[in-house]
Amino acid sequence: MSETRKLYYEDVYKKEFTAKVLECRESKKGYEIILNQTAFYPEGGGQPSDTGILGGINVKEVHEKDGELIHYTDGPLEVGMDVIGKINWGRRFDLMQQHSGEHIVSGLVHEAFGYDNVGFHMGSDVITIDFSGMLDEEQMAEIEAKANQIIWENQEVEIFYPTEEELKNLDYRSKKELSGWVRIVRFPGADTCACCGTHVKQAGEIGLIKILGMINYKGGVRISMLCGRKAMLDYERKQKTTTAISVLLSAKPDRLTESVEKL
Repeated sequence: MSETRKLYYEDVYKKEFTAKVLECRESKKGYEIILNQTAFYPEGGGQPSDTGILGGINVKEVHEKDGELIHYTDGPLEVGMDVIGKINWGRRFDLMQQHSGEHIVSGLVHEAFGYDNVGFHMGSDVITIDFSGMLDEEQMAEIEAKANQIIWENQEVEIFYPTEEELKNLDYRSKKELSGWVRIVRFPGADTCACCGTHVKQAGEIGLIKILGMINYKGGVRISMLCGRKAMLDYERKQKTTTAISVLLSAKPDRLTESVEKL
C-alpha cells in the first residue's frame, strides 16, 4: 500500500504541485492514480473532492479508500514519472467558503439552542443543514446576523491535533465518539468541531453568509444557505428580478409587496 503525503493539510492554498506517480491502475471509472504527495482533497466530511489537471490529464474525482488516496483520471500516467498537478482553485475556494460558513452556523445554533447538526449536504447550487430541533424565522435571522458578525471580525481559524487527554477535556462538536489522531477546527466565538475538510484561514474570507430558507424536517428543521461568491451571485440574480418586476409594476422596489397585493 502506497502512502500519500497530504499537501492540502500543510498548505490549503497550494494550487499547483509536483509529485511522483507510484501506481496507475485501469478501472471502471477510467484510471486510478496513486501519488507520493498531492494537493487534491479527497471527498470526505461532507465536502466534495477537488478536480483539476494532473500531468496533462483530467482528475475527475478523488477518494480515500483503504488507506489509499486515489485520483480518478480519464487517462493513464507512467509509473515513476514526475507530474505537475493543478487543482481547480475556483471550485476549491468556493467549497472552503461554503464549508467554513456551515461550521459557523452549526456552531452558533448548537451554542444557542443545543441542537445538533444531523445532516449536511454541500450541493452545486446550495448547502443544506439538518438540525435536531425546531427553529423559527426570527431565531434563524439572529443566527445569520451573528454568523456575519463573526466573519466581519475576521479572526484566524485555528486547526490543531489535541492529545487523547486534551481531547477528553475539550468541548467540541462531533457526530461520533473519537479518539487518537483527531483534527479539530475552531472558529473563535462560533464553533469547535472535529473535521477533515479544508477551510479558510481567516473568517473574513467567507465574505458573506445568507440563509435562503427553512423547512420542517424529521422533527427538526432543514435550512438552505449560501456563502461567499455564491451568496453574492444569488443576490445579483434576485436584484435583477426585483428590478424587472419593479419596472413592470411601475413601483419602487421597497413597495413591491404592496403593489402585488393591490393586483
